[in-house]
Amino acid sequence: MIYKKLKKSRFIYQGYAFRILGIDPGTATTGYSVISEQKGKIKILSFGCINTAKYLDDCKRLFEIANDLEEIIKRWKPNEAAVENLYFFKNLKTAITVAQARGVILYKLKKFRIPIFEYTPLQVKQALTGYGKADKKQVQEMVKRVLKLKCIPKPDDAADASAVAICHINSRKFISKITTK
Repeated sequence: MIYKKLKKSRFIYQGYAFRILGIDPGTATTGYSVISEQKGKIKILSFGCINTAKYLDDCKRLFEIANDLEEIIKRWKPNEAAVENLYFFKNLKTAITVAQARGVILYKLKKFRIPIFEYTPLQVKQALTGYGKADKKQVQEMVKRVLKLKCIPKPDDAADASAVAICHINSRKFISKITTK
């Protein structure tokens, strides 16, 4: 079931705004964030989590993630998606379930023909704080500042998804300069 922080967009746009869907994959909790960029200004449109119940088997949890993600995609119509990549793991069982969730997420994005960009936690931290080993609190504080929010997005997975989206926005500028040369 989707946990939504912002039910409706508080922002009204004149003209075209580029939308990025940031995703922090997980089986129990998948964070998402929809960020818009227009004329160099970044605004958050929505953030929250797709939560699945512990008592459900993996198939039902993955099905729920897929359905809720489809609802988010249809509502916000993102132009691109930024997904956190599975970089390292401490627990093999957790790594496998997160990888399964990532697979469902990547499939759903591809089904809707949304270009996918993947970033490691190190790349996200580097893009937001300038330091690849920054702690979670430092990254969350930068999310709050960049998006001009009064407080850090909660839960943490939503803040992480926002960080991935911001990382992509910053990377897009760099990537487009390289590809236009």
